[in-house]
Amino acid sequence: MIANPSTPLMAGLQPYPEYKESGLPWSAQLPSHWKQERAKWLFTKMDRPVGENDEVVTCFRDGKVTLRKNRRSRGFTEAIYEFGYQGIRKGDLVIHAMDAFAGAVGVSDSNGKGTPVYAVCQPKTGVNAHYYAFIIREMARSQWILALSRGIRERSTDFRYDTFGGQRVPLPPPSEQAAMVRFLDWANGRLERAIRAKRKVIALLHEQKQAIIHRAVTRGLNAEAAFKPSGIPWLGNIPEHWEVWPLRRCISIRSGDFIDGSKLKNERSDSSPIPVIGGNGIMGFADRSNVSGLTIVIGRVGALCGNVHLVKEAAWITDNALRITRMVGFDAGYLAEQLRVMNLNLLANANAQPLVTGGVIKTQRVVKPPQDEQQRITDALQTLYVPVTSALSRLDREIGLLREYRTRLVADVVTGKLDVRPAARDLPAEPRAPELAPEESSEPETEETEA
Repeated sequence: MIANPSTPLMAGLQPYPEYKESGLPWSAQLPSHWKQERAKWLFTKMDRPVGENDEVVTCFRDGKVTLRKNRRSRGFTEAIYEFGYQGIRKGDLVIHAMDAFAGAVGVSDSNGKGTPVYAVCQPKTGVNAHYYAFIIREMARSQWILALSRGIRERSTDFRYDTFGGQRVPLPPPSEQAAMVRFLDWANGRLERAIRAKRKVIALLHEQKQAIIHRAVTRGLNAEAAFKPSGIPWLGNIPEHWEVWPLRRCISIRSGDFIDGSKLKNERSDSSPIPVIGGNGIMGFADRSNVSGLTIVIGRVGALCGNVHLVKEAAWITDNALRITRMVGFDAGYLAEQLRVMNLNLLANANAQPLVTGGVIKTQRVVKPPQDEQQRITDALQTLYVPVTSALSRLDREIGLLREYRTRLVADVVTGKLDVRPAARDLPAEPRAPELAPEESSEPETEETEA
Protein backbone atom coordinates (compact mmCIF):
# COMPACT_ATOMS: atom_id res chain seq x y z
CA MET A 1 0.00 0.00 0.00
CA ILE A 2 0.97 3.62 -0.43
CA ALA A 3 2.35 5.45 2.58
CA ASN A 4 -0.17 6.53 5.17
CA PRO A 5 -1.52 10.01 4.27
CA SER A 6 -1.40 11.40 7.84
CA THR A 7 -3.93 9.32 9.77
CA PRO A 8 -2.75 6.80 12.40
CA LEU A 9 -6.09 5.00 12.27
CA MET A 10 -5.49 3.90 8.67
CA ALA A 11 -1.90 2.93 9.45
CA GLY A 12 -3.09 0.57 12.20
CA LEU A 13 -5.33 -1.58 9.99
CA GLN A 14 -4.50 -5.29 10.03
CA PRO A 15 -5.47 -8.24 7.78
CA TYR A 16 -7.99 -10.88 8.87
CA PRO A 17 -6.44 -13.90 10.64
CA GLU A 18 -7.40 -16.49 8.00
CA TYR A 19 -8.16 -16.50 4.28
CA LYS A 20 -9.45 -18.93 1.68
CA GLU A 21 -9.26 -19.12 -2.09
CA SER A 22 -12.25 -17.31 -3.56
CA GLY A 23 -12.34 -18.52 -7.14
CA LEU A 24 -13.26 -14.96 -8.12
CA PRO A 25 -11.25 -13.67 -11.10
CA TRP A 26 -10.97 -10.20 -9.62
CA SER A 27 -10.10 -11.12 -5.99
CA ALA A 28 -8.13 -14.30 -5.41
CA GLN A 29 -8.71 -14.59 -1.66
CA LEU A 30 -11.40 -13.67 0.85
CA PRO A 31 -11.58 -13.91 4.65
CA SER A 32 -12.31 -17.52 5.57
CA HIS A 33 -15.64 -16.74 7.30
CA TRP A 34 -17.08 -14.76 4.39
CA LYS A 35 -19.59 -16.48 2.13
CA GLN A 36 -20.31 -15.96 -1.55
CA GLU A 37 -23.60 -15.64 -3.40
CA ARG A 38 -24.92 -14.85 -6.85
CA ALA A 39 -25.84 -11.19 -7.00
CA LYS A 40 -29.36 -12.03 -8.20
CA TRP A 41 -30.13 -13.54 -4.78
CA LEU A 42 -29.05 -10.33 -3.03
CA PHE A 43 -30.95 -7.77 -5.10
CA THR A 44 -34.34 -7.48 -6.75
CA LYS A 45 -34.45 -5.73 -10.11
CA MET A 46 -37.08 -3.01 -9.90
CA ASP A 47 -39.30 -1.70 -12.69
CA ARG A 48 -41.26 1.03 -10.98
CA PRO A 49 -43.61 3.42 -12.75
CA VAL A 50 -42.57 7.04 -12.99
CA GLY A 51 -44.32 9.45 -10.66
CA GLU A 52 -45.84 12.66 -11.99
CA ASN A 53 -43.38 14.85 -10.10
CA ASP A 54 -40.28 12.66 -10.48
CA GLU A 55 -37.16 14.49 -11.65
CA VAL A 56 -34.26 12.95 -13.56
CA VAL A 57 -31.68 11.01 -11.54
CA THR A 58 -28.22 10.64 -13.09
CA CYS A 59 -25.59 7.97 -12.47
CA PHE A 60 -22.09 9.44 -12.83
CA ARG A 61 -18.79 7.68 -13.36
CA ASP A 62 -17.48 8.88 -10.01
CA GLY A 63 -20.13 6.77 -8.24
CA LYS A 64 -22.55 9.60 -7.46
CA VAL A 65 -26.22 8.87 -8.15
CA THR A 66 -28.25 11.98 -7.57
CA LEU A 67 -30.82 14.31 -9.06
CA ARG A 68 -29.35 15.84 -12.17
CA LYS A 69 -30.03 19.35 -10.88
CA ASN A 70 -27.85 18.63 -7.82
CA ARG A 71 -24.79 18.30 -10.04
CA ARG A 72 -25.20 20.82 -12.82
CA SER A 73 -27.85 22.20 -15.13
CA ARG A 74 -26.09 21.95 -18.51
CA GLY A 75 -23.84 19.60 -20.47
CA PHE A 76 -26.06 16.50 -20.51
CA THR A 77 -27.23 14.49 -23.48
CA GLU A 78 -30.96 15.10 -23.35
CA ALA A 79 -33.51 12.45 -24.34
CA ILE A 80 -36.12 13.89 -26.69
CA TYR A 81 -38.67 11.35 -25.43
CA GLU A 82 -38.43 9.75 -22.00
CA PHE A 83 -39.30 6.35 -23.43
CA GLY A 84 -38.98 3.50 -20.94
CA TYR A 85 -37.97 5.70 -18.00
CA GLN A 86 -38.30 4.02 -14.61
CA GLY A 87 -38.79 5.11 -11.04
CA ILE A 88 -35.73 5.30 -8.78
CA ARG A 89 -35.94 5.55 -5.01
CA LYS A 90 -33.43 6.68 -2.41
CA GLY A 91 -31.31 3.69 -1.37
CA ASP A 92 -31.54 1.84 -4.71
CA LEU A 93 -28.35 0.42 -6.19
CA VAL A 94 -28.11 1.91 -9.70
CA ILE A 95 -25.87 0.37 -12.38
CA HIS A 96 -25.28 2.19 -15.66
CA ALA A 97 -25.20 -0.72 -18.10
CA MET A 98 -23.03 1.06 -20.68
CA ASP A 99 -20.66 2.88 -18.31
CA ALA A 100 -20.35 0.47 -15.38
CA PHE A 101 -16.89 -0.47 -16.68
CA ALA A 102 -15.82 3.12 -15.85
CA GLY A 103 -17.35 3.18 -12.36
CA ALA A 104 -20.87 4.45 -13.10
CA VAL A 105 -22.40 2.54 -10.19
CA GLY A 106 -23.75 3.90 -6.94
CA VAL A 107 -26.60 4.25 -4.48
CA SER A 108 -29.22 6.88 -5.20
CA ASP A 109 -29.49 9.66 -2.65
CA SER A 110 -32.84 10.82 -4.08
CA ASN A 111 -36.20 9.74 -5.41
CA GLY A 112 -36.68 10.34 -9.11
CA LYS A 113 -36.65 8.69 -12.53
CA GLY A 114 -33.92 7.31 -14.75
CA THR A 115 -33.24 6.06 -18.27
CA PRO A 116 -33.86 2.37 -19.11
CA VAL A 117 -30.09 1.94 -19.56
CA TYR A 118 -29.93 1.78 -15.75
CA ALA A 119 -30.39 -1.41 -13.75
CA VAL A 120 -32.25 -0.29 -10.62
CA CYS A 121 -31.76 -2.82 -7.84
CA GLN A 122 -33.35 -2.97 -4.40
CA PRO A 123 -31.23 -4.72 -1.73
CA LYS A 124 -32.73 -7.61 0.20
CA THR A 125 -32.63 -7.88 3.99
CA GLY A 126 -29.09 -7.97 5.33
CA VAL A 127 -27.60 -6.55 2.13
CA ASN A 128 -25.91 -3.15 2.25
CA ALA A 129 -26.29 -1.47 -1.14
CA HIS A 130 -23.37 0.90 -0.47
CA TYR A 131 -21.02 -2.04 0.11
CA TYR A 132 -22.03 -3.66 -3.17
CA ALA A 133 -21.59 -0.37 -5.03
CA PHE A 134 -17.98 -0.47 -3.82
CA ILE A 135 -17.72 -4.12 -4.92
CA ILE A 136 -18.98 -3.45 -8.46
CA ARG A 137 -16.66 -0.46 -8.77
CA GLU A 138 -13.80 -2.77 -7.75
CA MET A 139 -14.92 -5.23 -10.45
CA ALA A 140 -14.71 -2.29 -12.86
CA ARG A 141 -11.29 -1.16 -11.61
CA SER A 142 -9.89 -4.66 -12.10
CA GLN A 143 -11.33 -4.59 -15.67
CA TRP A 144 -13.45 -7.67 -15.01
CA ILE A 145 -16.55 -5.86 -16.30
CA LEU A 146 -14.71 -5.06 -19.54
CA ALA A 147 -13.73 -8.72 -19.80
CA LEU A 148 -17.44 -9.62 -19.65
CA SER A 149 -18.27 -7.07 -22.30
CA ARG A 150 -20.59 -7.61 -25.16
CA GLY A 151 -19.98 -3.94 -25.91
CA ILE A 152 -21.92 -1.95 -28.46
CA ARG A 153 -19.40 0.90 -28.63
CA GLU A 154 -15.69 1.33 -28.09
CA ARG A 155 -14.61 1.38 -24.43
CA SER A 156 -18.10 0.48 -23.30
CA THR A 157 -20.02 -2.55 -22.09
CA ASP A 158 -23.53 -3.87 -21.89
CA PHE A 159 -23.39 -4.81 -18.20
CA ARG A 160 -27.10 -5.29 -17.62
CA TYR A 161 -28.87 -6.87 -14.67
CA ASP A 162 -28.75 -10.41 -16.06
CA THR A 163 -24.96 -10.22 -16.32
CA PHE A 164 -24.63 -8.65 -12.89
CA GLY A 165 -27.07 -11.12 -11.34
CA GLY A 166 -25.03 -14.06 -12.58
CA GLN A 167 -21.84 -12.89 -10.89
CA ARG A 168 -20.64 -14.45 -7.65
CA VAL A 169 -19.86 -11.74 -5.12
CA PRO A 170 -18.59 -11.75 -1.52
CA LEU A 171 -21.22 -11.99 1.22
CA PRO A 172 -19.70 -10.75 4.49
CA PRO A 173 -21.90 -10.70 7.62
CA PRO A 174 -24.22 -7.67 7.59
CA SER A 175 -22.38 -6.10 10.53
CA GLU A 176 -19.11 -6.23 8.57
CA GLN A 177 -20.71 -4.76 5.47
CA ALA A 178 -21.91 -1.86 7.60
CA ALA A 179 -18.47 -1.47 9.24
CA MET A 180 -16.72 -1.33 5.86
CA VAL A 181 -19.15 1.24 4.50
CA ARG A 182 -18.85 3.36 7.64
CA PHE A 183 -15.05 3.23 7.56
CA LEU A 184 -14.81 4.01 3.84
CA ASP A 185 -17.28 6.89 4.12
CA TRP A 186 -15.09 8.35 6.85
CA ALA A 187 -11.81 7.70 5.03
CA ASN A 188 -13.12 8.99 1.69
CA GLY A 189 -14.40 12.12 3.42
CA ARG A 190 -10.98 12.78 4.94
CA LEU A 191 -9.18 12.15 1.65
CA GLU A 192 -11.70 14.23 -0.32
CA ARG A 193 -11.18 17.17 2.02
CA ALA A 194 -7.39 16.85 1.67
CA ILE A 195 -7.63 16.77 -2.13
CA ARG A 196 -10.07 19.67 -2.17
CA ALA A 197 -7.71 21.76 -0.01
CA LYS A 198 -4.88 21.09 -2.45
CA ARG A 199 -7.14 22.02 -5.37
CA LYS A 200 -7.86 25.37 -3.73
CA VAL A 201 -4.12 26.01 -3.43
CA ILE A 202 -3.73 25.05 -7.09
CA ALA A 203 -6.43 27.56 -8.05
CA LEU A 204 -4.63 30.30 -6.09
CA LEU A 205 -1.31 29.41 -7.74
CA HIS A 206 -2.93 29.59 -11.18
CA GLU A 207 -4.23 33.05 -10.27
CA GLN A 208 -0.74 34.05 -9.16
CA LYS A 209 0.75 32.75 -12.41
CA GLN A 210 -1.83 34.65 -14.45
CA ALA A 211 -1.08 37.82 -12.50
CA ILE A 212 2.64 37.45 -13.25
CA ILE A 213 1.93 36.93 -16.95
CA HIS A 214 -0.63 39.76 -17.11
CA ARG A 215 1.72 42.29 -15.52
CA ALA A 216 4.70 41.36 -17.72
CA VAL A 217 2.70 41.24 -20.95
CA THR A 218 0.72 44.44 -20.43
CA ARG A 219 3.14 46.64 -18.46
CA GLY A 220 6.58 45.30 -19.37
CA LEU A 221 9.57 44.55 -17.15
CA ASN A 222 10.61 48.13 -16.28
CA ALA A 223 8.71 49.29 -13.21
CA GLU A 224 10.09 52.83 -13.68
CA ALA A 225 8.75 53.27 -17.21
CA ALA A 226 6.46 56.20 -18.00
CA PHE A 227 2.89 55.17 -18.87
CA LYS A 228 0.06 56.38 -21.09
CA PRO A 229 -3.61 55.36 -21.51
CA SER A 230 -4.00 52.45 -23.91
CA GLY A 231 -7.58 53.24 -24.91
CA ILE A 232 -8.44 49.58 -24.32
CA PRO A 233 -10.87 49.22 -21.39
CA TRP A 234 -9.56 45.91 -20.03
CA LEU A 235 -5.93 46.97 -20.34
CA GLY A 236 -5.57 50.42 -18.76
CA ASN A 237 -2.19 52.16 -18.95
CA ILE A 238 0.76 50.87 -20.97
CA PRO A 239 4.39 51.99 -21.33
CA GLU A 240 4.36 55.16 -23.42
CA HIS A 241 6.74 53.78 -26.07
CA TRP A 242 4.40 50.84 -26.82
CA GLU A 243 1.89 50.93 -29.68
CA VAL A 244 -1.70 49.70 -29.95
CA TRP A 245 -2.54 47.74 -33.09
CA PRO A 246 -5.75 46.16 -34.37
CA LEU A 247 -5.23 42.41 -34.70
CA ARG A 248 -6.49 42.42 -38.29
CA ARG A 249 -3.40 44.46 -39.21
CA CYS A 250 -0.91 41.89 -37.97
CA ILE A 251 -2.30 38.33 -38.20
CA SER A 252 -3.85 35.85 -40.58
CA ILE A 253 -6.38 33.61 -38.84
CA ARG A 254 -8.53 30.77 -40.13
CA SER A 255 -10.16 27.58 -38.95
CA GLY A 256 -8.33 24.29 -38.81
CA ASP A 257 -9.35 21.30 -40.92
CA PHE A 258 -11.43 18.20 -40.28
CA ILE A 259 -9.59 14.95 -39.64
CA ASP A 260 -11.14 11.50 -39.33
CA GLY A 261 -10.84 10.59 -35.64
CA SER A 262 -10.63 6.88 -36.45
CA LYS A 263 -7.25 7.53 -38.07
CA LEU A 264 -5.70 9.13 -34.99
CA LYS A 265 -3.08 7.22 -33.01
CA ASN A 266 -2.72 7.55 -29.25
CA GLU A 267 1.08 7.62 -29.38
CA ARG A 268 3.61 9.19 -31.72
CA SER A 269 5.26 6.71 -34.09
CA ASP A 270 7.27 6.66 -37.31
CA SER A 271 4.05 6.14 -39.26
CA SER A 272 2.14 8.83 -37.28
CA PRO A 273 4.68 11.47 -36.23
CA ILE A 274 2.47 14.56 -36.49
CA PRO A 275 0.59 15.88 -33.42
CA VAL A 276 -3.11 16.57 -34.00
CA ILE A 277 -4.16 19.63 -31.99
CA GLY A 278 -7.61 20.90 -31.07
CA GLY A 279 -8.94 23.42 -28.59
CA ASN A 280 -7.68 21.40 -25.61
CA GLY A 281 -4.21 20.60 -26.96
CA ILE A 282 -2.91 17.35 -28.41
CA MET A 283 -5.68 14.90 -29.36
CA GLY A 284 -3.49 12.23 -30.95
CA PHE A 285 -1.05 11.71 -33.82
CA ALA A 286 -1.42 11.37 -37.58
CA ASP A 287 0.62 11.05 -40.77
CA ARG A 288 -0.02 14.53 -42.19
CA SER A 289 0.16 18.20 -41.22
CA ASN A 290 -1.61 21.43 -42.22
CA VAL A 291 0.84 23.84 -40.51
CA SER A 292 4.62 23.66 -40.72
CA GLY A 293 6.03 25.83 -37.95
CA LEU A 294 5.23 28.45 -35.31
CA THR A 295 1.44 28.57 -34.99
CA ILE A 296 -0.93 29.98 -32.38
CA VAL A 297 -3.94 27.72 -31.88
CA ILE A 298 -7.18 29.02 -30.31
CA GLY A 299 -10.09 26.80 -29.28
CA ARG A 300 -13.22 27.97 -31.04
CA VAL A 301 -16.09 25.69 -29.95
CA GLY A 302 -17.84 24.90 -26.66
CA ALA A 303 -16.10 24.91 -23.29
CA LEU A 304 -12.69 25.14 -25.01
CA CYS A 305 -13.43 28.54 -26.59
CA GLY A 306 -10.52 30.88 -26.10
CA ASN A 307 -7.92 28.28 -25.06
CA VAL A 308 -4.58 29.37 -26.52
CA HIS A 309 -1.68 27.04 -27.43
CA LEU A 310 1.66 27.84 -29.03
CA VAL A 311 2.75 25.13 -31.50
CA LYS A 312 6.40 25.10 -32.58
CA GLU A 313 6.44 22.14 -34.97
CA ALA A 314 4.56 20.72 -37.92
CA ALA A 315 1.06 19.76 -36.78
CA TRP A 316 -2.52 19.16 -37.89
CA ILE A 317 -4.89 21.78 -36.44
CA THR A 318 -8.44 20.43 -36.29
CA ASP A 319 -11.63 22.22 -37.27
CA ASN A 320 -12.59 22.84 -33.62
CA ALA A 321 -9.74 25.34 -33.37
CA LEU A 322 -8.50 28.50 -35.09
CA ARG A 323 -4.92 28.87 -36.31
CA ILE A 324 -2.74 31.97 -36.60
CA THR A 325 0.18 31.33 -38.93
CA ARG A 326 1.19 34.88 -39.97
CA MET A 327 2.27 37.37 -37.30
CA VAL A 328 3.59 40.75 -38.47
CA GLY A 329 5.70 42.59 -35.93
CA PHE A 330 5.16 40.09 -33.14
CA ASP A 331 7.16 37.43 -31.37
CA ALA A 332 4.89 34.38 -31.44
CA GLY A 333 5.47 33.56 -27.76
CA TYR A 334 4.65 37.10 -26.65
CA LEU A 335 1.49 37.30 -28.79
CA ALA A 336 0.30 33.93 -27.47
CA GLU A 337 0.71 35.16 -23.87
CA GLN A 338 -1.17 38.38 -24.67
CA LEU A 339 -4.03 36.45 -26.25
CA ARG A 340 -4.25 34.30 -23.10
CA VAL A 341 -4.64 37.31 -20.81
CA MET A 342 -7.35 38.74 -23.10
CA ASN A 343 -9.82 35.98 -22.05
CA LEU A 344 -10.96 35.28 -25.59
CA ASN A 345 -13.72 33.01 -24.31
CA LEU A 346 -15.61 36.21 -23.45
CA LEU A 347 -15.91 36.85 -27.20
CA ALA A 348 -17.93 33.67 -27.79
CA ASN A 349 -21.58 33.94 -28.74
CA ALA A 350 -24.18 33.12 -26.07
CA ASN A 351 -25.73 30.13 -27.83
CA ALA A 352 -26.09 26.69 -26.26
CA GLN A 353 -22.85 25.76 -28.09
CA PRO A 354 -20.48 28.74 -27.58
CA LEU A 355 -18.47 29.69 -30.65
CA VAL A 356 -15.72 32.23 -31.21
CA THR A 357 -14.81 33.15 -34.77
CA GLY A 358 -11.64 34.44 -36.39
CA GLY A 359 -13.54 37.48 -37.61
CA VAL A 360 -14.47 38.48 -34.07
CA ILE A 361 -10.93 37.94 -32.80
CA LYS A 362 -9.51 40.16 -35.58
CA THR A 363 -11.66 43.07 -34.33
CA GLN A 364 -9.68 43.17 -31.08
CA ARG A 365 -6.80 45.53 -30.39
CA VAL A 366 -3.49 44.47 -28.85
CA VAL A 367 -0.42 46.24 -27.48
CA LYS A 368 2.80 46.03 -29.44
CA PRO A 369 6.09 46.61 -27.66
CA PRO A 370 9.27 46.78 -29.76
CA GLN A 371 9.99 43.25 -30.99
CA ASP A 372 13.26 42.86 -29.04
CA GLU A 373 11.37 43.82 -25.86
CA GLN A 374 8.69 41.23 -26.64
CA GLN A 375 11.42 38.58 -26.74
CA ARG A 376 12.86 39.77 -23.41
CA ILE A 377 9.39 39.57 -21.82
CA THR A 378 8.83 36.05 -23.16
CA ASP A 379 12.24 34.91 -21.89
CA ALA A 380 11.72 36.55 -18.49
CA LEU A 381 8.37 34.83 -18.00
CA GLN A 382 10.03 31.43 -18.23
CA THR A 383 12.03 32.38 -15.13
CA LEU A 384 9.35 34.37 -13.28
CA TYR A 385 6.84 31.58 -12.99
CA VAL A 386 9.23 28.64 -12.48
CA PRO A 387 8.53 28.56 -8.70
CA VAL A 388 4.77 28.58 -9.33
CA THR A 389 5.03 25.86 -11.98
CA SER A 390 7.13 23.70 -9.66
CA ALA A 391 4.58 24.10 -6.86
CA LEU A 392 1.74 23.19 -9.23
CA SER A 393 3.57 20.05 -10.36
CA ARG A 394 4.19 19.01 -6.77
CA LEU A 395 0.55 19.47 -5.80
CA ASP A 396 -0.61 17.51 -8.86
CA ARG A 397 1.68 14.65 -7.82
CA GLU A 398 0.34 14.78 -4.25
CA ILE A 399 -3.26 14.65 -5.47
CA GLY A 400 -2.35 11.70 -7.68
CA LEU A 401 -0.86 9.86 -4.69
CA LEU A 402 -3.95 10.55 -2.57
CA ARG A 403 -6.22 9.22 -5.32
CA GLU A 404 -4.03 6.16 -5.73
CA TYR A 405 -4.07 5.60 -1.96
CA ARG A 406 -7.87 5.91 -1.90
CA THR A 407 -8.27 3.43 -4.76
CA ARG A 408 -6.00 0.90 -3.09
CA LEU A 409 -7.64 1.41 0.31
CA VAL A 410 -11.15 0.82 -1.06
CA ALA A 411 -9.99 -2.29 -2.93
CA ASP A 412 -8.24 -3.73 0.14
CA VAL A 413 -11.17 -3.04 2.46
CA VAL A 414 -14.06 -4.37 0.34
CA THR A 415 -12.20 -7.56 -0.63
CA GLY A 416 -11.24 -8.29 2.98
CA LYS A 417 -7.50 -7.68 2.79
CA LEU A 418 -7.87 -5.31 5.73
CA ASP A 419 -10.11 -5.77 8.78
CA VAL A 420 -11.68 -2.41 9.57
CA ARG A 421 -14.08 -3.59 12.29
CA PRO A 422 -12.00 -2.25 15.22
CA ALA A 423 -11.37 1.03 13.42
CA ALA A 424 -15.04 1.47 12.49
CA ARG A 425 -16.12 0.99 16.11
CA ASP A 426 -13.87 3.88 17.20
CA LEU A 427 -14.96 6.33 14.52
CA PRO A 428 -16.84 9.50 15.47
CA ALA A 429 -20.38 9.68 14.18
CA GLU A 430 -20.17 11.54 10.87
CA PRO A 431 -22.56 11.90 7.94
CA ARG A 432 -21.65 10.46 4.56
CA ALA A 433 -19.11 12.50 2.61
CA PRO A 434 -20.87 15.63 1.27
CA GLU A 435 -21.76 15.97 -2.38
CA LEU A 436 -19.35 18.33 -4.10
CA ALA A 437 -20.05 20.72 -6.92
CA PRO A 438 -18.45 19.51 -10.19
CA GLU A 439 -15.71 22.15 -9.99
CA GLU A 440 -14.80 20.99 -6.45
CA SER A 441 -14.85 17.24 -6.99
CA SER A 442 -11.51 15.46 -7.04
CA GLU A 443 -12.83 12.92 -9.54
CA PRO A 444 -13.23 13.47 -13.27
CA GLU A 445 -16.85 13.97 -14.20
CA THR A 446 -18.37 12.66 -17.40
CA GLU A 447 -21.61 13.29 -19.18
CA GLU A 448 -24.43 10.81 -18.73
CA THR A 449 -25.22 8.62 -21.71
CA GLU A 450 -28.93 8.58 -22.44
CA ALA A 451 -30.54 5.53 -23.98
